[in-house]
Amino acid sequence: MIKEADRLENLPNEKAAFAKFKEVLKINPINIYSLNKCSELCSRIGKRQTNPKLIEDYYSAAKTYAGTALRVNPSNSESNCVMAIALGRSSLNKSGKEKISSAKEIKKYVDAAIKNDPGNFKAWHVLGRWNYEISTLNVFEKAAVKILFGGLPVSSLSESIRAFEKAHSITNGFILNYFEMAKAYKKNDQKSKALATLTKMLTIPNQTEDDPTIKEDGRKLIKEWK
Repeated sequence: MIKEADRLENLPNEKAAFAKFKEVLKINPINIYSLNKCSELCSRIGKRQTNPKLIEDYYSAAKTYAGTALRVNPSNSESNCVMAIALGRSSLNKSGKEKISSAKEIKKYVDAAIKNDPGNFKAWHVLGRWNYEISTLNVFEKAAVKILFGGLPVSSLSESIRAFEKAHSITNGFILNYFEMAKAYKKNDQKSKALATLTKMLTIPNQTEDDPTIKEDGRKLIKEWK
């Protein structure tokens, strides 16, 4: 059943893969691989929804599956990673205070993911995105961070780029990583490198249902930045 779920994800048919992984969990509720996959798929599927309630339902499920996996094995790298992803996806739709609050949690989980498996490319990607988001907070948001939480762990655009590049060194087929890395290069006044990254991204075979949309967004940025 797990092999069939993996096959469906690779097609890609993520809703069918999610349904199959849920069947696995009916038989074995603590199968950590399936719990991690259900969480990751909920985060991906949720992002594509247009109904706000559906979006929230998928993101809530993503956190629930990740939480269950972490209770099975708190040190599992992928479980920590999918929790960081779920928190990151859900916080994008939140107000400034909630977004900043979840940032501390995201950092905790992504650090644990990398500590327990330095080769977890998705965790490095999440760390890159975390650094990018925190380093680009506006002056009012940065002030709120100091008032509400006494500050956040140090972040920087250079650390964001370093993390994206680390993810890329582990796997060069992760389309979302190309896209976010290009944005970080552009923000860091490395426009030619950003354009080269997006151009390369367009040649990579699609792996997820999100990839065609990411490539289309990349084409738009290439036109905008040239």
